Amino acid sequence: MQLIVLTPWDLTLAALLVLLLAALSWRLHLGIERRLLLAAVRSSVQLIVVGLVLGSLFATTDLRLIGLLALLMLSVAGWEVRARQKRRYRGLWSYGIGAVSMFLSSFSITVLALTVIIRVDPWYQPQYLIPLLGMLLGNTMTGVAVALDNLTRQASDARAMIEAQLLLGARWDEAIGEIRRDALRSGLIPIVNAMSTAGLVSLPGMMTGQILAGSPPLEAAKYQLLIMFLIASGTGLGSLSAVWIGSRRLFDERERLRLDRLK
Repeated sequence: MQLIVLTPWDLTLAALLVLLLAALSWRLHLGIERRLLLAAVRSSVQLIVVGLVLGSLFATTDLRLIGLLALLMLSVAGWEVRARQKRRYRGLWSYGIGAVSMFLSSFSITVLALTVIIRVDPWYQPQYLIPLLGMLLGNTMTGVAVALDNLTRQASDARAMIEAQLLLGARWDEAIGEIRRDALRSGLIPIVNAMSTAGLVSLPGMMTGQILAGSPPLEAAKYQLLIMFLIASGTGLGSLSAVWIGSRRLFDERERLRLDRLK
């Protein structure tokens, strides 16, 4: 199957649809046309730059350059998790909880997949490492952000209930246990829904890309299954780590609820 190369004119035609959507937003007074256009410009610049960088990076296997790019991806993902919180932790905790959780989950599962499942040699080959890590970070970022946001909001709303349980002799993890479980469930809902509807409602991104690039549909489906299983485990591990660290941070060493640690 021949790969069809997109021209700048093809992308311009697609961009006109975004401009039309922005015009509709302005006409209907939705107030999102500026954000929509900025997001379109930002994604265009970022993807083009990443395409150029990866084109050069794929020609080398310098672990230092690959590690630098992976660290940059993690740093941006950690910042995005922080930005999506309605009630943020004070100080470096607002950034560190998300970044550490994603590092523990996404990086470990990516290395496991490359060394044990796909068996790439060397395991840090950028053609495999960067796209796989990017998909894991992107989805884990969403799960961690949703889980942390639910944790801090529910803890703030249920302050009286938590403190009442503490006064009755409950430990900190018991007092916040149900809130912590709800936060974990909310972080896992997006990937659970994605797996439930894959193939019936939509063809996931990686499978669609491989089919458009000429791969056999069955082979594309197998790779998509692998990615979805990795994303699910990464999201679960990342959300679990973030919620555990975040909930422990809400209590001091004497197991008192400390909502002043939130903004």
